[in-house]
Amino acid sequence: MNPEDHAKATLNILEDFAEDNARMEETQRAIFNILEDFTEEKSRLEAIRSATLNLLEDFDAERTKAEGVGRELRESGELLRVAKEAAETSNRELETFSYSVAHDLRAPLRHIGGFSQMLVEEFGATLDPGAQHYLDRIQAGTQKMGLLVDELLNLARVGRHALNLQPTRLNAVVAEVIAILQPEGEGRQVEWVIADLPAVECDPVLVKQIFQNLLANALKFTRPRAHAVIEVSHKEEDGQPIFMVRDNGVGFSMKYVDKLFGVFQRLHIADEFEGTGIGLVTVQRIVHKHGGRVWAEGELDQGAAFYFTLGVGKQAETKSNEATAGGQS
Repeated sequence: MNPEDHAKATLNILEDFAEDNARMEETQRAIFNILEDFTEEKSRLEAIRSATLNLLEDFDAERTKAEGVGRELRESGELLRVAKEAAETSNRELETFSYSVAHDLRAPLRHIGGFSQMLVEEFGATLDPGAQHYLDRIQAGTQKMGLLVDELLNLARVGRHALNLQPTRLNAVVAEVIAILQPEGEGRQVEWVIADLPAVECDPVLVKQIFQNLLANALKFTRPRAHAVIEVSHKEEDGQPIFMVRDNGVGFSMKYVDKLFGVFQRLHIADEFEGTGIGLVTVQRIVHKHGGRVWAEGELDQGAAFYFTLGVGKQAETKSNEATAGGQS
């Protein structure tokens, strides 16, 4: 081989070596890149593994909390069940006690009333004015006590009364109540505004008591008005009828609304308006017995409006909705 060919061969070998070296460098760089990617992927996998472990730890902690909450809920449910049974038992015992006490009070009251009346009839002409005054007060007190006993008995009967739900035309019930109350409106200008009320499923005997108590209140508290207006109407809300009894009487202050619908709670002194403070408690008891609610709105000297629902179609005798209540008795 001549020197020129030898030089060319050497250059070719060097070129091949350079190309191989370049390929080796590229391969090396690729390997480095792969190693870097592998390192990053390993770091990501470790981060994912760490996050997964944290999630599992959090899940275990939350599961432990949930199990604790579940136990507490079960314990609370059991406590509520026991409390409900105790309350129902207490209510039954209270109703029985109230009925027995009120019933047993009637006999001595009749004796007091009867003997005081005999004194007036037999010795009235010979009694001095002071003795006569005392006898009048005894008779008035006996009558008031008798009315209170009757109201307590009525309230106790409501609690013991089993619901007898049946389709009822409320306009017929209201007309019957107005006829009963007619003597109390004699000599007065009383305007009755009675809307067309729907027929509903309810206990007609108990619902009659609702209207009788509310309409009697309306008659009583419109007594100072030269022209009394008493309205009975209804409106639909969420597919349920809401009944209203409204009057233009003396009204009441809404700041006392929380005191009302309580036993013996009254907003007016007996010298102004008679009453026992039990009538609206009876209304509330009947409404709750139907699974409904009752409330009132009023303003001093601007009349009052009473609203109630009946939980139509529900035999919800044991279901009680906390009523926002207010009114007069």
